[in-house]
Amino acid sequence: MTDFAAVYRRDLFHSVLPFWMSHSIDRQHGGFFTCLDRRGAIFDHRKYVWMNGRQVWMLSKLYNEHEPRPEWLDAAREGAGFLRCHAFDPQGRCYFALTSDGQPAAFQRKPYGAVFVALGWLEFAKASGETWARDGAIALFEKIRQWIADPGLLGRPALPGAPPMRQLADVMVVASLALELARATADPIYDAILAEMLPLALAHRDPGSGALLENVSSTGADLRHLPEGRLVCPGHTLEVCWFLLDILERQPDAATQAAVLEILHAALEYGWDTEYGGLYYFMDLDGRPALQLEADMKLWWPHTEAIYSLVRAWTLTGRGEWRAALERIHDYTYATFPDPEHGEWYGYCGRDGKVSHQLKGNNYKGCFHVPRALWLSLSALGKNSGNI
Repeated sequence: MTDFAAVYRRDLFHSVLPFWMSHSIDRQHGGFFTCLDRRGAIFDHRKYVWMNGRQVWMLSKLYNEHEPRPEWLDAAREGAGFLRCHAFDPQGRCYFALTSDGQPAAFQRKPYGAVFVALGWLEFAKASGETWARDGAIALFEKIRQWIADPGLLGRPALPGAPPMRQLADVMVVASLALELARATADPIYDAILAEMLPLALAHRDPGSGALLENVSSTGADLRHLPEGRLVCPGHTLEVCWFLLDILERQPDAATQAAVLEILHAALEYGWDTEYGGLYYFMDLDGRPALQLEADMKLWWPHTEAIYSLVRAWTLTGRGEWRAALERIHDYTYATFPDPEHGEWYGYCGRDGKVSHQLKGNNYKGCFHVPRALWLSLSALGKNSGNI
């Protein structure tokens, strides 16, 4: 039987983290490069704001929970300060990309860059004691909620031909930030927000597949005539499930926990490629063509989310079927994504599991999904070692 903890510990501290510490840190201007090829060479010197926020969070998290290594805190401090100086326009909106020295390079007009700046600052504040980072994260959370409620504030006004939709991603990012703020403060508002997020997330459940739809109508209309109304991302469903389990640790409810575990199981079964193995990236509920041409590809992050969600389910319940499901996902993932020669993981494979892009990082992949899943899995396995 696989010793999951031993594998994840070795991978995290001897392969994944050394790759990013060796190649991503900009020691001249601060912040992090994430567009790295297989060997770690930079192929795009722009800095992507959400990826920088994620790396600040990851390094601060390890400093806070594993070991207070000065090099982790120093790098996180440089990243947090770089974002403080350069990530926002005069109206307080978050840029998507910056030049290496911090000049604005691109807007995305979505709230997600700000989400990860806030997460990074909040975890960095715990590590450093710097109150500006904590206060900045709290203020940014309120702006993010406003931007989600009114996308026109980010330059995306409602259009008459677009049906009003609620995105699963928006529910998840509000829940993730509220969870971190609830842990870091004594303000009851964050637990109240978490209580709102649970039913909103569960309202995305598709009765047929059992997985969570990426988009649902905010008015109760049927959206299955639209591709986005039929869209499922199995990896995203799995990620949302472990966030919901985290909420339920604070607000226990046995029936809701059972429903979340049912969704987790359904997403794994629905999303599994029975011919080649692995999880599809996107799926159409009716089996119709997906607009995303990469829909049948195998990406790194749905598999990291599957690993951690299954570790959570197994350690939570102690049931052998969850361990068996973890073994299946683990075996596929470790046969497909890690690069034993140069470290870290490949991110993008074809449906057959063959590596399609040899890069280790870009504007969507950085020091986050892989090390986060490995660290959170190690933490859960350690805390529950007597129960499994």
